[in-house]
Amino acid sequence: MTKEGIIIDSKQILEIAVRAADSKHAEDIIALDVHEISLLADYFVICSGNSDRQINAIVEEIIEQEEKAQVEVKRVEGKDGGKWVLIDLGDVIIHVFSNSERDFYNLEKLWSDAPLVDIREWVVE
Repeated sequence: MTKEGIIIDSKQILEIAVRAADSKHAEDIIALDVHEISLLADYFVICSGNSDRQINAIVEEIIEQEEKAQVEVKRVEGKDGGKWVLIDLGDVIIHVFSNSERDFYNLEKLWSDAPLVDIREWVVE
């Protein structure tokens, strides 16, 4: 559901986020289907950027594209630190990491029970 009451499902929100991250050259974008194992969300997106500037660009693009689609951005955390930014879109949670923070927290391993979502058609190789 969007701010305007238009129905948009979590898979569409996921696609918008993945395409936006990819448009700013986010690295190693993965999407996990966590709806069976978490009450938090349907999907997690994990990606990384090479610098604080790139991380901010990725975050800003995701927020801009989601808002353009009338998706409510519920919360953004970590934006000032720039090493790990979390964007809460309700049913989709985006994690944008620096490479070192991503390696340290290793969310992929933490959520390894969650199946990967095939996002190949949404990203430019």
